[in-house]
Amino acid sequence: MVAKSDSITSASEISDRIVKCEKILQADPNSQIFAALAEAYRKQGDLEKAFHVCQNGLRVHPSYGSAHVVMAKINMDRGLYDWAETEINKAIEIEGTSRAVELLLAEIHIYRGEFNAAVKLLRKLHQSDPKNDQIKKLLDIALRIPQEQALVSQGRTPAAPVHLSETPSAKAPRPSAAVVKGSAEHLTASEIVKAAVQLPDVDGALFFNNEGLVAESEWSAALDAHACAAGMTEISKFLDLELVKLSFGKVNALMIETQMPILYLLRKSDGLFLFVCNGKINLGTLRTRIPALVERYHA
Repeated sequence: MVAKSDSITSASEISDRIVKCEKILQADPNSQIFAALAEAYRKQGDLEKAFHVCQNGLRVHPSYGSAHVVMAKINMDRGLYDWAETEINKAIEIEGTSRAVELLLAEIHIYRGEFNAAVKLLRKLHQSDPKNDQIKKLLDIALRIPQEQALVSQGRTPAAPVHLSETPSAKAPRPSAAVVKGSAEHLTASEIVKAAVQLPDVDGALFFNNEGLVAESEWSAALDAHACAAGMTEISKFLDLELVKLSFGKVNALMIETQMPILYLLRKSDGLFLFVCNGKINLGTLRTRIPALVERYHA
């Protein structure tokens, strides 16, 4: 009974906070209260509203480090762990690191199955604050999950399985770390292009139909987005014709390295994604993170 009452009180407090923050934001659209409002929506479970509030606020206040931390939490809850890490790194660039930020980064490592990186970071935090229960709990999870996975691979059952919903910032169970890289919620074309341009050295992302008409665009590249879409459509059609003649089939992915940008084209049934990257980009990022993002596309 007590737990249920606490839950209702907490939900009521969150609703009150949302009402108060919205009033302030309506009176002053440039207020930094947007971050608190987005966090309240996140805690309420309305991730879409939280994302849009935070995204709109960051357009006005791109150097507000706390808002980037909120956006990182929102993207963690959405299963967008790469994007969450990008937001954490932005927060660190703006305001420097902190225990809270490093704990959030450790959680991101855990959800992506990067247990060695998580353990290394958490052991450093544990040494500086050995009595912190939150750090100890995360460290225990980061150490135990690989052990459990090893037992499962041997056909043995772990004595007490760890659930990632036990992590401090979790509101609800997320995918287990063993499968998190390959299983997450579907994304729209708009969400994919927005997530892609958050990756380091990605200057533009497009989704266009098979006739070359742009449907979604996030673009800061020094190129004409519509011309790029039209040109890449013609290139893909030409290659399709030639490759089909040779019995190779149609092009599913194409990377073009020019003197300036790197162009990366990925085909889906109803259109094509194009990513424009500068020459500084890590090709490992290009070949792994972007295809993983596009795999989650759902029209």
